[in-house]
Amino acid sequence: MRVIRRTVFLAMLTAGGVVAYSTWSDHSWSLRATAGTLNPARAKQQAESLASRAAVKVGIAADKLGNSMSDSAVTAKIKSKMALDDHVNARAINVDTSAAVVTLRGNVASKDQRDRALRLARETVGVAHVVDRMQIK
Repeated sequence: MRVIRRTVFLAMLTAGGVVAYSTWSDHSWSLRATAGTLNPARAKQQAESLASRAAVKVGIAADKLGNSMSDSAVTAKIKSKMALDDHVNARAINVDTSAAVVTLRGNVASKDQRDRALRLARETVGVAHVVDRMQIK
């Protein structure tokens, strides 16, 4: 444990020394652009190009993510909808999701509760099919 503390301390001390040396000496790292080397029009063009390429990549990634929502996320969404609904007893219904196919199991008090639970599941983004295994008490 002492060796780790000493190593971390020496690393911090070394980093502080490098920063101090570069700050107060003539050998510092310059982050400023020198006159004549910066072309504002070219910089703007490159920034716009990078931004548009990034936007395209983000859009592609969002589409992939939206199309392949995980089964656990779908299950969580359905359970949340049921928990917030006043007409469904979410604790009495088990929700299982596999490859965008949702299976609802459990005992419900009425046909209306069953229909409401099925509708909540079917209206959830990422659900391809709902299997009803619920029973009315």
